[in-house]
Amino acid sequence: MTAKPALMVKTQSHDYPIFIQASPVKADLVSQIVPYIRGHQVLIVSNDTIAPLYLTDMQAGLMQADFVVQTCILPDGEAYKNQQSIDHIYDVLLEHHFARDCTLIALGGGVIGDMVGFAAASYMRGVDFIQVPTTLLSQVDSSVGGKTGINHRRGKNMIGAFWQPRCVLADMTTFATLPKREFAAGMAEVIKYALIMDASFLDWLEENHVAINAQDGEILAQMVRQSCQFKAQIVAEDERESGRRALLNFGHTFGHVIETHQGYGVWLHGEAVAAGMVQAAMMSQQLGYIDEDDVARIKKVLALFHLPTQPPAILPDEALDLMGHDKKVKQGQIRLILLKKIGQAFVTSDFQMNDLQKVLSAFTNSMV
Repeated sequence: MTAKPALMVKTQSHDYPIFIQASPVKADLVSQIVPYIRGHQVLIVSNDTIAPLYLTDMQAGLMQADFVVQTCILPDGEAYKNQQSIDHIYDVLLEHHFARDCTLIALGGGVIGDMVGFAAASYMRGVDFIQVPTTLLSQVDSSVGGKTGINHRRGKNMIGAFWQPRCVLADMTTFATLPKREFAAGMAEVIKYALIMDASFLDWLEENHVAINAQDGEILAQMVRQSCQFKAQIVAEDERESGRRALLNFGHTFGHVIETHQGYGVWLHGEAVAAGMVQAAMMSQQLGYIDEDDVARIKKVLALFHLPTQPPAILPDEALDLMGHDKKVKQGQIRLILLKKIGQAFVTSDFQMNDLQKVLSAFTNSMV
């Protein structure tokens, strides 16, 4: 019997459920996703880290349910979030004559989810896909909302499409196989929701940081559900990021500079976002919206969850050049997501470049 969804994401294209469960993926996954597979052909896409853990059971269960199942295993890591990986997915689909009523399943973290979503959006001009996120970051952020895409050497996530999944299944027990660094990286996106939407959620995270770091299943389920609820609320209002959804990029403009400059995969996405949120907070302070104590609190919370609070040293001119390629640039102007106060964010291009340069320069004094 299909479990009741934890919540529904409502979009203009279609509504879809998010399931949040504590039971093992291998036991319950197939029964959860079968009702959302409309055709008979299924392609499971995973990576060489996650596939050995969950792929065999998923494939066997789907085949037992009379689906024709193929698999595509990609290398693990942000460095492989590129057109070559997308072509590999296309190759398997075409080799096995997948039709327009097929379903792709993304089994893995945010990189896999983004690529599979983009492949689904573009194969035969759009086929179904299902998100089975296995990392904290992908469960609370990238698997929800329909943003899909790949990186380009000149910018992160610059090639992609909005394409909503048929359903999302988040299983807390996958964290048992998740490296501690990856779990910490996911917490950056959780903290982001508190900073941009709900100061009381930041209080809750501070109060429960020991249980969260110990991966208490019940606490994690509450945290994931609340994070998904925040994102679902914004996606329902602004599916294609024409307005309020841009707030979800708090810390990302600075963070994407770090990822692109350092090389994709050197800093995990969540690590770069964490350092980027510190820079965004500093910019908010520079413009007089929040004070030094607020910035210190943000740094302290990030440190509680083992996240970096200082970006690598990048020359301001290099950072500004990379920011110029950011998707949030409009009419040649860099737009930043800043904080009016903790729990309330806004988008602005109303600032002086020397203020931004001061923030970018703050971490270059260690350069040799």
